[in-house]
Amino acid sequence: MAFLEMASEEAAVTMVNYYTPFTPHLRSQPIFIQYSNHRELKTDNLPNQARAQAALQAVSAVQSGSLALPGAPTNEGTILPGQSPVLRIIIENLFYPVTLEVLHQIFSKFGTVLKIITFTKNNQFQALLQYADPLNAQYAKMALDGQNIYNACCTLRIDFSKLTSLNVKYNNDKSRDFTRLDLPTGDGHPSLEPPMAAAFGAPGIISSPYAGAAGFAPGIGFQATGLSVPGVPGALGPLAITSSAVTGRMAIPGASGIPGNSVLLVTNLNPDFITPHGLFILFGVYGDVHRVKIMFNKKENALVQMADANQAQLAMNHLSGQRLYGKVLRATLSKHQTVQLPREGQEDQGLTKDFSNSPLHRFKKPGSKNFQNIFPPSATLHLSNIPPSVTMDDLKNLFTEAGCSVKAFKFFQKDRKMALIQLGSVEEAVQALIELHNHDLGENHHLRVSFSKSTI
Repeated sequence: MAFLEMASEEAAVTMVNYYTPFTPHLRSQPIFIQYSNHRELKTDNLPNQARAQAALQAVSAVQSGSLALPGAPTNEGTILPGQSPVLRIIIENLFYPVTLEVLHQIFSKFGTVLKIITFTKNNQFQALLQYADPLNAQYAKMALDGQNIYNACCTLRIDFSKLTSLNVKYNNDKSRDFTRLDLPTGDGHPSLEPPMAAAFGAPGIISSPYAGAAGFAPGIGFQATGLSVPGVPGALGPLAITSSAVTGRMAIPGASGIPGNSVLLVTNLNPDFITPHGLFILFGVYGDVHRVKIMFNKKENALVQMADANQAQLAMNHLSGQRLYGKVLRATLSKHQTVQLPREGQEDQGLTKDFSNSPLHRFKKPGSKNFQNIFPPSATLHLSNIPPSVTMDDLKNLFTEAGCSVKAFKFFQKDRKMALIQLGSVEEAVQALIELHNHDLGENHHLRVSFSKSTI
């Protein structure tokens, strides 16, 4: 839900009247509009307001060419000691894929980006980004450090790098030198078209870490506070993240799936063990699953419809290539944009299920902590919602009876409602999650199971 304050009561009446005869749709989602009890929206005292204003000033200063940093010496062109034009960027709570294109789009707002190198280190997605001028790096750090690329996730942590220049050998989806369009792709990744501007069109959002935490109040973010810098020549709009960049891939000619699609084609399943509910639980670790269809004539294939394209991409990235019931699961974007339910009277053998109203969705609450606890499949599982009467042996026996070999177990010291359990393999953990998530432990407690970022 959201509140929208118009310039006048007349404008609000006009808008409601306009949309009363038919329901508008936003990204295929119906939007219902009605009058609020609030006469006006208060935004002055929301968390992070001052920071958003500072970011707004930074963008304005960069776009207008006035590069005096608030609080810094006023000599024109002042650079802080040891400052580099290269930023080191760590992205925490990586719920959605963040691509080189997304980073280029966001950071170009603050000056000319020359080079970007992305990599994973210590299980964290990181990037090195070089500006043409150290002052651009300074403003980008001031405005973006601590901000979220998407609501409640993908948090930017930015520092100056010790490097003063980057050496990029290849132009592909992991590294790019925007001054050298002649570089080879190097490692077989498809080369993307150099003119980035053509891809930068669809609106997106970069939001405050507090977005969603203020109840009904609008999130203080780049879109809400007007960081689009209207009227400034060359401004991109509200740090627009394009649909192709959001889904983590550019459209590659000849690719079978539809970029931006929320339906996945899952293949190479074991038909003797897999069920629609099993796929719902597994894919539900990475997003809210709305529908699942196992193919009637080819039961090793299935369609999984996620809540949106970002969640579909995330599930595909984490689950494709994982072993499940003795076979290596494959997931790709489907040509279908929805999963059709069987017609009334049509025999389906229970292979198609609608989970859109399931109480087991992990991400239906905006700003939920689940957004921050998304990790790849691992042999160690995080258990939560454990009642006081359930012991370590009870939980070990539960997993052993499910066919798992328990290697280690540990309750959390500060909160005995949670524990870690380490199993014999990643495949065992994946299967245990499917079979034991939401298991009734008694006392009105259902076990919550997810993949852990740490081991015991």
